[in-house]
Amino acid sequence: MFLAGCASADGADPKRAIANGDAASGVTKAESSKSGPYPSTYHALPSRPTLIRNAVVLDGAGKRIDDGAVLMQGGKVVAIGRNLDAPADAVVIDAKGKWVTPGIIDVHSHLGVYPSPGVRAHSDGNEITAPVTAEVWAEHSVWPQDPGFVRALAGGVTALQVLPGSANLIGGRGVTLKNVPSRTVQGMKFPDAPYGLKMACGENPKRVYGGKGRAPSTRMGNFAGYRASWIKAAAYKEKWDDYESKKASGKEAKAPSRDLEMDTLKGVLDGDILVHMHCYRADEMAQVIDMSKEFGYKVTAFHHAVEAYKIGDLLADNETCAAMWADWWGFKMEAYDGIRENIPFVHKAGACAIVHSDSEVGIQRLNQEAAKSLADAKKAGVDIPKEVAWTWLSLNPARSLGIADQTGSLEAGKNADVVLWSGDPFSSYSKAEKVYVDGALVWDMTDPAHQPVMDFELGQPGEGDAK
Repeated sequence: MFLAGCASADGADPKRAIANGDAASGVTKAESSKSGPYPSTYHALPSRPTLIRNAVVLDGAGKRIDDGAVLMQGGKVVAIGRNLDAPADAVVIDAKGKWVTPGIIDVHSHLGVYPSPGVRAHSDGNEITAPVTAEVWAEHSVWPQDPGFVRALAGGVTALQVLPGSANLIGGRGVTLKNVPSRTVQGMKFPDAPYGLKMACGENPKRVYGGKGRAPSTRMGNFAGYRASWIKAAAYKEKWDDYESKKASGKEAKAPSRDLEMDTLKGVLDGDILVHMHCYRADEMAQVIDMSKEFGYKVTAFHHAVEAYKIGDLLADNETCAAMWADWWGFKMEAYDGIRENIPFVHKAGACAIVHSDSEVGIQRLNQEAAKSLADAKKAGVDIPKEVAWTWLSLNPARSLGIADQTGSLEAGKNADVVLWSGDPFSSYSKAEKVYVDGALVWDMTDPAHQPVMDFELGQPGEGDAK
């Protein structure tokens, strides 16, 4: 399909490997049931044991190893440390002067649902037909041929959450993807990753629907809309809980009627679906936290969160992450009070800080976004080591997506999602030289055979030009 020039790590035919990943899922019936009706068919590309040594290693969990080494085998990180031995058949890379990190994870992306080229026919990220569209799923809009996936891969991004847009109070489900070329979105889906629910507060919903002469047109209208939906969801959950209880005890019971919108909201109330909420102002974030307690769910992360620095303690107390830009501010009124020290101040308050993109361009340079925040922290007298700052790009995003047990840090037994940088990744001069997903080499800056080209680009000027 669309893998021109993308050989697998051991020289196997990548087209065959991708096809096997889509067709031979290896997903059991039980796993399919847990994953819903559209289970992942992701299958790791072939890989060879690989030892990267003599590098500066940031483990993603806050530790740094100079003259360090990382050993990958069987798709996993086998060991991290110094003076590691490699199997006889391993690829050994001398990375003197280079750095190794976990792959970057972007928790807020619209790749695939707003793909390149940005034309109306491909604009599938916002179901702007009602304030609450919890029934829609972003994965049903994802176009796997989006060249933006490869551009992000060249920036060291190994996983990402693709979300619906922010026009609605409740916009629908997001999906977590492995950043690998695939014919189908199922072939990219991160196995067993929880679904996310995209919600939005503030200006966007009230502008979109107020402009149509309907509710919500104010912030109080926004909250009334959320609460009305959660009340319906709580009643829906009660009916299903009652049915399941009777069924489990052997009593005769009739299943309630299915409602796709309520299915998703019930999933949140059951704790199976994680809430990711677009929200800028501190006062609104505080009110949303109160509302989550009213209805018994948890806000996993506020996205954009330009005023998160005002309530860092509140976020920490409620174990809610803030996914933020380094320096976006002032482009609308609710972004007016943004400051460049937002990310480090949230971190300093003990809360979970994340660097995110919300941009097909920004996702290519998230390491530089983190670098800007690190520099602004230093100017403000907040000294954060680079190895700690990398948690904003890998482990904290993994935690917010419910996949930290599998990825986000270089620990034995975790997925070998690894980036070899040409130099210090906090330098604008450094590039992702090699990128591994589950130990398979999926991007190599120096080897065209490992630079994927999407079908859409074939035969066009500059095809595959992601360097």
